[in-house]
Formats: sequence, C-alpha cells, structure tokens
Amino acid sequence: MALQSMTGFARATGVHPGNAFAWELKSVNGKGLEARLRLPPGLERIEQPAKQAIQKRFSRGQFYAALNLTRHGADVAPVVNKALLKEAATLAKRLEEEFGLAPARADGLLALRGVLEFADPLSTEEEAAAFDSVIMAAFDEALAGLEKARLDEGKALGRLLLGHVDEIEALTLKAEADPSREPQTIRAKLAEQVRLVMDAMPVLDESRLSMEAAFLATKADIREEIDRLKTHVAAARALLGAGGPVGRKLDFLSQEFIRESNTLCSKSNAAAITAIGLELKAVVDRFREQVQNLE
Repeated sequence: MALQSMTGFARATGVHPGNAFAWELKSVNGKGLEARLRLPPGLERIEQPAKQAIQKRFSRGQFYAALNLTRHGADVAPVVNKALLKEAATLAKRLEEEFGLAPARADGLLALRGVLEFADPLSTEEEAAAFDSVIMAAFDEALAGLEKARLDEGKALGRLLLGHVDEIEALTLKAEADPSREPQTIRAKLAEQVRLVMDAMPVLDESRLSMEAAFLATKADIREEIDRLKTHVAAARALLGAGGPVGRKLDFLSQEFIRESNTLCSKSNAAAITAIGLELKAVVDRFREQVQNLE
C-alpha cells in the first residue's frame, strides 16, 4: 500500500436532463474520519450514501463535499415556505431586541434550509433513482480524484520523511562515535576538575577519584538511548516502506524520538553531545510536523 496525505482537492461535473451539477471535494488533517456535506434542498437523501462512500475509501481526515446544482426549465420556480420564513423572521427579531444583533436580511433568511425550495422536476421514483445514480457516479469520480491527489502528496511526504529518518540515524551514529563517551575521557575530565579544587592537597585520593569517575560514567552513559534511537529508526523505515494508514504509528514514534533526544541532552557530559542532541530535537520536530499530514 502507498502512503497517503490527508490533504487534497478534487472536482467532478455531470449533467442530467434538466440538471447540471458539480461536486467539489476537499480533505484536511483530522484525528479520525469526519465528513460534512452541503447539498441542495431536496437531495438530503444522498447524504448517507455519500458518507459511506467516503468511509470505504479513506480512514482519516476531515472531508468537505459540496454539490452545486443548476436546474433548467419552467417547472423549477422557487416555492417559499411562508410558515417557516415567518418563524425564522420572528426569532431573528427577538434576538435583535434581546442581544442587540444586526437585523436579519432577506437573503439570509431565504438561505436557511427549508425556507426556499424548488419543485422537484423528478416526478417518479424511477426518475429520482436515475438522477441519484448519475449524481453518485460523479461523486465516485470526485473521490477517485481526491484519492489520487492524496496519494501524490503522500509519495512526496514519504520521501521527505525518509530524509528526516536518515538525518536522525546519522546524528545517532555521530553521538555513538563521539570521543567524550569513552570512560577514560570522563575520568580525565573528572581528574582535572578535582585537581583544580584540591590542588592544595599533597596526595590525591585515587580510590575516591575512581569511584566518582565510575559514577559519572554511569550517569553519562547514553548507550540505551542510542540503541533505542536505532530501533526507532528501523521501525520508522519499515512503516514508511509498508505504506497505508500509518500516520498514527509514526506520530507515536516521533514522540519516542523526542523522548530519547531529550534524555540524550540531559545526560550529556560534553558540549559535542549536547549539540548533537539539540540538532536531533530539531530534526525530530520537523519529522513530527510532517507526520501530522499522513493518513
């Protein structure tokens, strides 16, 4: 399976005797899957089938679908639901008086669902079913276009994320090979610090120095962090290679990367390791930011 971004846009148009229509679809990042549709009055019946079609193709993202319909012919004169319009106008007037809101405009009231309706030119169930079939076929076409757009962006994101993983691995190996990690280096550094504060003493307590050096070496040991970073790098590459809806798993890995890079900095006993840790945190931040766009 290929990686897929959660952002994309697609459009599909169609015609049916007496009608011309256009679907516009877009998707953006989301923790789960949510679909919102804007449909012309009288076509609410296709909302559920459209949402089900989205759920069959995608697993994450916020989806917005709008159907624009133009009806032709003399039998599509608008019909005003006067009772609903009167009720809406009364409510608007009350809100104006109680809360000081701006007066309601006619175009705003008429835009409310159910206030302005059009006579359905589809007089039989067969005609309505045929029209719905054409509408949904165009919707499937738009979904296919949206999926392609998300896949194209997902491919680009995959290359970018692999580049970040390569950087993380290189910095991990750099930290692993840094000379400051050698026990003898730590011991020499401690000996120099002790010499500066105890230079008045005739004899340096070598046994105590050895104990302190061992303690410092243990405290500054970043072997576990390096090993975990290597494991996370391998896991990230495997997920990116497998593809599919792996965004959540990669987001979890990015948090693990952050945790290890923070520990690396806190355990650092040398400026070189600290610099590597800070650079690692910057790369991981970029990695996590891009992971948020993956399905």
